[in-house]
Amino acid sequence: MLDLGRTFLQSVERSPHALALVDGDMQFTYAQWHRVILDVAEGLRKLGLSRGDRLLVVLQNRWEMATLHWACQFAGIVIVPLNWRAKPDELDYCVTDAGVKAIVYEPVCADAVMQSSAAQNVPRIGLDDAQGRTTSYDALLAERAHTGETTDANADDVSLILYTSGTTGKAKGVPRRHRHERAGALAHVAQNLYRHGERTLGVMPLYHTMGVRSLLSMALVDGLFVCVRRWNARLALESIAKHGLTCLYLVPTLYHDLLADGAFANIDTSSVKKLGFAGAPMSDGLLKRLSAAFEPELFVNHYGSSEVYTFSIDQDATKKPGSAGRAGINTRLRVVKLDAKSPDDLAPVNGEGQIIADLLGDEAFEGYWNRPDANAKSLREGWYFTGDTGYFDEDGDLYVSGRVDDMIISGGENISPVDIESVLSLHPSVDEVAVAGVKDERWGQRVVAFIKRREYVDSAALDAWCRESDLVNFKRPRDYVFVDDIPKSPVGKILRRKLSAGEYQCDDGPSASAAHHTEITKE
Repeated sequence: MLDLGRTFLQSVERSPHALALVDGDMQFTYAQWHRVILDVAEGLRKLGLSRGDRLLVVLQNRWEMATLHWACQFAGIVIVPLNWRAKPDELDYCVTDAGVKAIVYEPVCADAVMQSSAAQNVPRIGLDDAQGRTTSYDALLAERAHTGETTDANADDVSLILYTSGTTGKAKGVPRRHRHERAGALAHVAQNLYRHGERTLGVMPLYHTMGVRSLLSMALVDGLFVCVRRWNARLALESIAKHGLTCLYLVPTLYHDLLADGAFANIDTSSVKKLGFAGAPMSDGLLKRLSAAFEPELFVNHYGSSEVYTFSIDQDATKKPGSAGRAGINTRLRVVKLDAKSPDDLAPVNGEGQIIADLLGDEAFEGYWNRPDANAKSLREGWYFTGDTGYFDEDGDLYVSGRVDDMIISGGENISPVDIESVLSLHPSVDEVAVAGVKDERWGQRVVAFIKRREYVDSAALDAWCRESDLVNFKRPRDYVFVDDIPKSPVGKILRRKLSAGEYQCDDGPSASAAHHTEITKE
């Protein structure tokens, strides 16, 4: 298999004059970008980094970040991208855990870098006059003569280490080889039916698997990657219109923001033919609104992780709302019982269990970085235990119901938040909803729905809505709390633990603090 450097060379050779990268006024064709990438790769070598060394990069989605990603692939250096909002202790951990040889950062995160004691022990490459730097990014850009072979890597080298943003405990490093990354990008192209010359919005962070996949997949089809440094719905809409973007791959939260922007109706988004989402379930209500607004040719629900990029896909997300479809082209999946010790202890059809994936899949990682404890928990007999809950229906389609840790156990019943959220999302007055378990002396946990309203609605109306739905009685929320915003991670995942812990701001509208209580009746 080709390594990623040679993969990029394919696009340079096929389409040297095609537009490859845009960041504001900065634009590169493939031939121009290739020259810059080689300069940066050589600059990293001159700084003392060599094949197999790790480079920590703490940047927003700017052209320098995308360039560094590709430069590392050519140089055989392992890029370690980290959230630019990282705190000093997170930097300390990752610098030490990954054994990085240098850090690249920008002013927005300079304070954290300067406050990280571990960061002071390695060269620090600063952009835009970032404080505390030992050299500048411009020093990497010096033009150099390049002769002969331009890539030092092969397909078995490690391409990058992604640090998962786990909701509990310290982050886990996920090393992925060039062949894993290329297989994931090829699958992304195939499963989203990307054509030659597609154009996408580069807004999903390049420290997250979705952002990396967008970057790599565009190179595979000689396409355009338009950088969006920090999420702004209006800027995203303007970018779609200005550059004729053809495909979007976002988390549901960002789609929600696009539709909520007042300019949506007046900006031409007709160039977008393909929608894809991942990172979190999409509510039935948002699915319907997006389908009506974009009328896409393809609407793909992609379910995956940093560890195994693709678990499953559904190329017609609106046909069976909530379904994650079937295993991707590089993957085998099973659902095992919640207490299963073996990958052979399968859950019955429609029986909720834990989703597991075959580690022989082309996109699957081989184990966590320096974490034998995490390997022991998640890797068993050649299968990756995802920690996600779900079930297969009678048609063989997969439904993802949540996380094992998010499961609400109330009165001895296992209750998935996702089912309840899907029902409430369809109420016309509900903008966003998240369901979490809150401690209860009698029931162990109480099902509570946290609602961000589009327009006024009270608890009684929402409870009546649930009663009239097909939601079984024991899953019905016992409390409704109206909030200003639903807390989410930087990539749009609902942080239920914050809701359970009371870390939210109540909506000050009428009835905001009123909780609607009903007696649970077992069915």
